[in-house]
Amino acid sequence: MNIKVRLSFQFMLIAATVLVFFALLVYYFTFTTNREKFRNNLLNRAKNTAIMLIDVKEVDSTLLKKIHQSTISWQSEEIAVTDTNLHIIYSNNINYLSNNVFRSNISRDNHAYFTLSGKDGVFYRHVYKNKTVYTFVLAYDKARAVFLKELIQILFWSILFSLWLSVLFSYIFSKKAIKPISDIIDSVKAINSSNLGKRLHEGNRKDEIEQLAMTFNEMLFNLEIAFKNQQEFVSNASHELKTPVSVMIAESDYFLNNKHSDEEYRTHLSEMIIDLKKFNTYINSLLDLAQTNAGKSILFKEERLDEILYDAVHEIKNRYHNRKIVTKIHFPENDNGLSIEGHPGLLVIAIKNIIDNACKFSDEVVNVDLKPADGTIKLTISDSGIGIPLNEINDVFKPFNRASNARFKSGFGIGLSLVFKIMEIHHVEMEVFSEENKGTRFELTFKHSATE
Repeated sequence: MNIKVRLSFQFMLIAATVLVFFALLVYYFTFTTNREKFRNNLLNRAKNTAIMLIDVKEVDSTLLKKIHQSTISWQSEEIAVTDTNLHIIYSNNINYLSNNVFRSNISRDNHAYFTLSGKDGVFYRHVYKNKTVYTFVLAYDKARAVFLKELIQILFWSILFSLWLSVLFSYIFSKKAIKPISDIIDSVKAINSSNLGKRLHEGNRKDEIEQLAMTFNEMLFNLEIAFKNQQEFVSNASHELKTPVSVMIAESDYFLNNKHSDEEYRTHLSEMIIDLKKFNTYINSLLDLAQTNAGKSILFKEERLDEILYDAVHEIKNRYHNRKIVTKIHFPENDNGLSIEGHPGLLVIAIKNIIDNACKFSDEVVNVDLKPADGTIKLTISDSGIGIPLNEINDVFKPFNRASNARFKSGFGIGLSLVFKIMEIHHVEMEVFSEENKGTRFELTFKHSATE
C-alpha cells in the first residue's frame, strides 16, 4: 500500500469517526429535546386533568371522559387519577396503568417521569383544599418516533455521502501533499556520480519536505566534496609519482641490460633507496593532503625553510641536469631566523612544482631567492620564460587549467593547483606577477615560527 492510498484510508477513518460521533451527538440532543417537550406536554395534561376533576365542581368523571375522548392528543393515551390509597377515582383508556405501576412510580416530588413499554409517562401530585390525588398519564409519541427514524436515515446517507467525498478529496489532497516527495524522488533518480553538482529544489525552506531537500542537498554537497577529493588525490598522486617511478624504471632497465661492477650496482641500489625514501615521503605527504581534504588536520612541526628549499632544488636539478638554477639564501644573524611551522614533505612538493614550471617554460636561468624580513620569510622564484597572459593569471591555480600559450608543453594543469592547496593549508601569502614573453615571478611569504 503506497503512501497516497494509506493517507486516504487513514483520512477516511478519521472522517468516519468524526462523522459518526457528530451524528450520535445530533441524534442524542434531538432525542432528549423532543422527549423533554413531550414530557412537558404530558405534565400539562396531568395538571389539567386533576384541576378539572377536583377543582371544578361542574365537571364530573363522565363529562371529563367525554372531553378526553373528543380531544385525544396522542396515540394510545392512558389517564388515571387515584387517591392516596391508589384507588382509581377516574380513568380513561387504561391498558398498562395498574396498581403496580402506580406504586413503583409514586415520587415524593410533585411530579416524576417514567417509561413503560415504549411509552412515556408522568406522575403528578395534585393538592386542593387538603385533598390529594395522584394523576398518571401515559402515551406513545408517534411523531417523535417517526421524526427520529427519518433523522437516522438522513444521518446515515449523509455519512455515506460525506465518506465518499472524504475519500475523493483525501486522495486528491494526499496526491498533492505527496507531489513534493515524488518530485524529490524523480530528482534523486536523475543524480549520479557524473552530476553530483545538481541540487534539489528547496522552496521557501520552511516545511518538513523542504527541510528534507535541504538535508539531502547537504549530503550531496559532502558526497561531491568526497568525489572531488578522491579525484584530486588521484590526479596529485599521478602527477607527483609518475616522474620518479619512470626514472627508477629506466635506470633499473639500464642496469639490468648492461654489465656493471659490484661497486656500480651498490651505488645504483643506494641511489634507488634514496629515491624510494623520497618516493615514500611523496606518498605520505599526498596522503596527509588527502586527510586535510577529508576535514582532518595535518601535524605541523618546526622546520628550516632553507633546508626544504635545498631538497626541492636538488630534485629539480636531478631532473634538469643542464639547467642553471641560481639559489640565493640570505641567512639572518639568528640561527632560527629561517624556521617555520609546516609539513616538510608538502612544502617540498609545492616549491618543487613552482621551480619545475619555471624550468619547463623557460630556457634561461631560474632565480630562487630566500630572504627573511620583519617576522616573515619571503621566497621568490622567477624566470624569463613565456609568461602568463594577464587575463589568465587568476586562473592558473584552478585544477586542470593551463595558460593558452602553454598548450605546446606536456602537462595536465595539476601542479599549480596542488601548490595553491598546500600554501593555503600553511597560510602562506602567494602572489604571481607575469608578463607574456618576459617571464613569471612567484612570491611566497611565510610567517616566521617565532611569530606564531
